[in-house]
Amino acid sequence: MFSKETYTQRRALLKKTLGSGVLLFLGNDECGLNYEDNTFRYRQDSTFLYYFGLSFAGLSAIIDIDEDKEIIFGDELTIDHIVWMGTQPTLKEKSERVGVDITMPSADIVSYLHKAVQKGQAIHYLPPYRAEHKLKLMDWLGVPPARQEGSVPFIRAVIAQRNYKSAEEIVEIEKACDITADMHITAMKILRPGMREWEVSAAMEAVAYAAGGDLSFATIATVNGQTLHNHYHGNIVKPGDLFLIDAGAETEMGYAGDMSSTVPADKKFTRRQREVYEIQNAMHLE
Repeated sequence: MFSKETYTQRRALLKKTLGSGVLLFLGNDECGLNYEDNTFRYRQDSTFLYYFGLSFAGLSAIIDIDEDKEIIFGDELTIDHIVWMGTQPTLKEKSERVGVDITMPSADIVSYLHKAVQKGQAIHYLPPYRAEHKLKLMDWLGVPPARQEGSVPFIRAVIAQRNYKSAEEIVEIEKACDITADMHITAMKILRPGMREWEVSAAMEAVAYAAGGDLSFATIATVNGQTLHNHYHGNIVKPGDLFLIDAGAETEMGYAGDMSSTVPADKKFTRRQREVYEIQNAMHLE
């Protein structure tokens, strides 16, 4: 994570922009793959990361502008968690690293929000994109999923702030893009007729993991580039094929690269492939 000052300054600017009300941040939870304890790769909500920097499941946060309070809600690890995961910092210790001094149990967020509503405070939240977030908003605020459109002032304030990247963010973005470029170069080096698409995608993804990060989205590596989001990797690459790659790496901090390239399965483009490629490239440059 960045320094404590980075997160406190981001939250201070957000409070100044909104002026009043309660800002609700929903962190992401774990999601079971085929049963509860075998989970998908965890990824924290990007806006939660931007303002609170903690990439841990089960957290929510509130910025109460009127009361000048910043609170992270979550539960401390049980002895079972510690047996499986080893000794971990407490929630308070984690929160203090990002400049938040107040922590409360997860369940306390409901009563806090209800009291804020009773005081006439506006509750601002961003449009939810996960099912558990929609259920929480319905349970906590009584807003049915069909009406959970989010607070426009909150949306605009977050966009206005995140549109501008600091020097430390640019370092992370460039790191992600460098790793992404290495992924594509690796694919170009190993691609040969007779390979399966998954051999190429596996080699690219290994580059992202070896750099200490992960994938920023599901890899597209296909001889059927006419299908824009083709995540099937079972085709055999044949002589004369063009191979479309759309892949990116994400750093440990959550900043991502995203690049596309098209290369011939053979050592060189055919004349027709090159003509089409140059038309597309000229259009891109223009």
